[in-house]
Amino acid sequence: MKIVLTGSLGNIGKPLTKLLVESGHQVTVISSKEERVSEIENLGAFAAVGSIKDVEFLTEAFRGVNAVYLMEAWEGIGSLFDKEIDFLAEFKKVAQNYVTAVQLSGVKKIIHLSSVGAHSDQGNGSLLVHYNVEQILQTLPESVSIKFMRPVGFFSNIYRWLPMIQSQGKIIQSYGGTRKEPWVSPYDIAATIGEEMEKPFNGRTVHYIASDEVSPNEISSVLGKSIGDPDLEWKVVPGVELLDQMLSVGINEWIAKGMVAMQKAQGDGSLYEDFYANKPTFGKVKLEDFAKEFVQIYNQKIN
Repeated sequence: MKIVLTGSLGNIGKPLTKLLVESGHQVTVISSKEERVSEIENLGAFAAVGSIKDVEFLTEAFRGVNAVYLMEAWEGIGSLFDKEIDFLAEFKKVAQNYVTAVQLSGVKKIIHLSSVGAHSDQGNGSLLVHYNVEQILQTLPESVSIKFMRPVGFFSNIYRWLPMIQSQGKIIQSYGGTRKEPWVSPYDIAATIGEEMEKPFNGRTVHYIASDEVSPNEISSVLGKSIGDPDLEWKVVPGVELLDQMLSVGINEWIAKGMVAMQKAQGDGSLYEDFYANKPTFGKVKLEDFAKEFVQIYNQKIN
């Protein structure tokens, strides 16, 4: 098939590109950065340099292909420290760009990277953006088939905690304890999407993706041992305290409030109600596997 991937060579895009090329597909990777071209071509794919905010560019990139993989990266929208960005509005704009480009190009098969929490517009904090995008994509004609992929929290997002772990020796969040929750590796997301590209597309379907099921305390224990700090603590603070901390370092207010609301839903389990009602087969990458990668990145940061 001829396949176009948005998202450049990120945590999912790079392994996904490799998988699809190895499977014999003709893959074009959209990137906003010219300097990514050689890396994309070295993987055996074609590069299309442009912005997902440019409808004409997207339309031309999608024209004549069999399937497209659509995603919205927070970093692609703007910095989480930009206090002026309306993330809800910007995500909607990108989704509408996708709708227009899909209709004008004639592509009929879409795999969309959404998120756990996209099943509802209530109580999921900043994950509301994914609900909104799904609803906008649903306005496409019925002749366009869409597979909504809803991964849970990424193991790779834990790297955002590195400065906190290194400076304070703690993981500080507004929920924690022994309640298990699902996590996912980008490698398992890429593998799942690669498999779904090969399967029939029929109407609109939802696919949850997860790799492991572990508690906050298990995460701090396993990661702590991996970096030689067996006493690494997952410390729970009140939501208002976490909010104040995020605002004090300049994080966008809507993002900060959304993170606290999302963590509340993680803590009481409500975020995962639809996930468990439609629980998938878990992927191959477990917390212990991620810990081996984590310690390498940790050591690079401190050396």
